[in-house]
Amino acid sequence: MKSYGLVVLAAAGVAVEVVLVAGCGGGSSHASAASPACLPATLNHSAALAGTTVDVSPAPETGSANPRTQISFLGTPVADIRDVSVVGSHSGNHDGQLRGYSQGDGASFVPAQPFDSGERVSVHAVIGAGSAGKPVAFSFAVDTPYPIANTPPFPASPAAPSDYQSFATLPGVEAPILTVTVPDHDPGAGDILTTNGPGVGQNGTLIYTPQGRLVWFYEVSGSEAAEDLNEQTYEGRRDLTWWKGRVLELGFGQGEDLVMNSSYQTVARVAGGNGLAADLHDFQLVPHDIAYITAYNPIRCNLTSVKGVQDGAIEDAAVQEIDMKTGLVRWEWHSLDHIGAAESEVETPHGSSPWDYLHLNSIDPEPGGDVFISGRSTWAGYQLQAGTGRVLWRLGGNSSSFKMGPGTSTAWQHDGRILGNGQVTFFDDGANPPIHQQSRAIRIALNLKTHEARLVASLTHPDPPLLAASQGNAQTLGNGNTVVGYGGVPAISEFSPGGSLLFDSHQPYDTSFYRPFRFPWSGQPLSPPAVLADLDETGEETIVRASWNGATDVASWRVLAGNGSGALAAQTVFPASGFESSAILTQKFTRVAVQALNSAGHVLGTSQTTAVTSFAASLPSSRPAG
Repeated sequence: MKSYGLVVLAAAGVAVEVVLVAGCGGGSSHASAASPACLPATLNHSAALAGTTVDVSPAPETGSANPRTQISFLGTPVADIRDVSVVGSHSGNHDGQLRGYSQGDGASFVPAQPFDSGERVSVHAVIGAGSAGKPVAFSFAVDTPYPIANTPPFPASPAAPSDYQSFATLPGVEAPILTVTVPDHDPGAGDILTTNGPGVGQNGTLIYTPQGRLVWFYEVSGSEAAEDLNEQTYEGRRDLTWWKGRVLELGFGQGEDLVMNSSYQTVARVAGGNGLAADLHDFQLVPHDIAYITAYNPIRCNLTSVKGVQDGAIEDAAVQEIDMKTGLVRWEWHSLDHIGAAESEVETPHGSSPWDYLHLNSIDPEPGGDVFISGRSTWAGYQLQAGTGRVLWRLGGNSSSFKMGPGTSTAWQHDGRILGNGQVTFFDDGANPPIHQQSRAIRIALNLKTHEARLVASLTHPDPPLLAASQGNAQTLGNGNTVVGYGGVPAISEFSPGGSLLFDSHQPYDTSFYRPFRFPWSGQPLSPPAVLADLDETGEETIVRASWNGATDVASWRVLAGNGSGALAAQTVFPASGFESSAILTQKFTRVAVQALNSAGHVLGTSQTTAVTSFAASLPSSRPAG
């Protein structure tokens, strides 16, 4: 077996975040001059509108609003929001539309024109029904965006032939191989949902069986990447969710979140709002057609107060709560309003590229409305109060609300989640640069009365030890097992509650994924199965190959074949032995089709009829490139 030492593994697949530590990256330059002040004098602003049950975004007295922001009123029917007046200190009066949320609990005022950078915006409205309406007023400041239009995406490179599998029936596709080193003996274990890229090989979404057999590969095109393939409930169905877009060298994404049904049709898109594009780091669905997404808002910022440069910039991380039916932003939270720059473990950059002082990498909406987030660059998790957005407590970092017991402190961590019993899980990368000897998944118990944090479990890869420089996750299954994805080191493990290794696998170590998940998945594509047929070298036998990208229930294939223009007849049935299966017919045919059969022998789908090609035409050099 190839040797994978800690140094090698830490350097492998640092695709998304190694650049963050140095605070460098591309972007349009701006003239060397003092940037606007953007670090607030006071933190933990409340979004609550005094004297009402309404929370507003941008929050009163904050300075982090994008010029293209909406003004959100959440907590009362749209009919009880009236006489909205919006005035910019430079841009003047703003016309716009008041558009209600599909949930019936608020509305967004959508200005007809964007605001001016750096100006203060005053908002007046009446909240309440009829004569009980209450006049309200608040104001906020508009930030100065840092230009990122010319920031390049993370570079890509081709994979080595030993890294991927290719198929005659799916020309052009090079799907990463999943090698299973500790087999999963549970026949009911879920499939493996993950991605490849950005970095080495073709970028796209992937589903594998527990045995490592490819089920589905969806390659994204050009400079796009695919991240965070998950399974969530949408409109009562279990659907696939994932992110697609450009991963910038600055370490965040510009794209959209997608929901796909079991036929791999896109049934919903969430592109972000308020002038911000959906980021790759998290996409969480909650009931009533509401999505929580991450978004990054790089802005110009004078950083001299934190030992930075005058013409500096900073990455302000945002959480958006979005009405999936209307695309309106119901609620928006900005890190600069609540988390101080002094909490960062990342040195202030000396150049003008944005400082990734927090690096928001997960959102966990709680049943009561609070939201738990993880900040990689501050080594901490934060519990945000429902509605107001105030930080209720910090776990870890240099301003922790808890006394951190032995083994509870994280470094560069990802994927903070709160379990039903109140315990917290993280994937603790421990690098980059290295702080711990190896990455681990941890579970922490919190005592909210004594403010103490206690380590409950720490799961590490037994052999070899893995140290991930970026990415990764820890998924807690319903049976108490934990699926651990090592991100920049694309290994996937499953552990029992007691820490026994139950399953282990990896994609090629020079590739990278963001997160893997395990879920039982059932898919039947709308597109027909694929078939390819050619004669063998003697010209007397017909070789038939069949596949159906994304189909989960194919147990066997029936071959239909014939000559001339006559009807096709069933010739044989052969087992589905992999993503692509093949059979040899001991006769020469001119036309072939296949039918996908389930375990009961019922037809799931029928391919188109294809002409049988000659042996010479079947050789790889004779086939057109995919």
